Amino acid sequence: MTDRRLWSYKDIAAHIRVQPDTVRTYRKHGLLPPPDLVEGGKPYWYPETIRAWVANRPGNKGR
Repeated sequence: MTDRRLWSYKDIAAHIRVQPDTVRTYRKHGLLPPPDLVEGGKPYWYPETIRAWVANRPGNKGR
């Protein structure tokens, strides 16, 4: 079953154990995948989008 709940900066930050501002900076510098949805000017991602990104991040040594 696929998780269809959308993740915000805060959710992504909790998943990768950083501050939400760090995730915002990643996006600003083009290091995050494009959002799956933008609502009210706020970006959101599906968990599987972020999990795939995390798995392929440079420096990800089996986290």
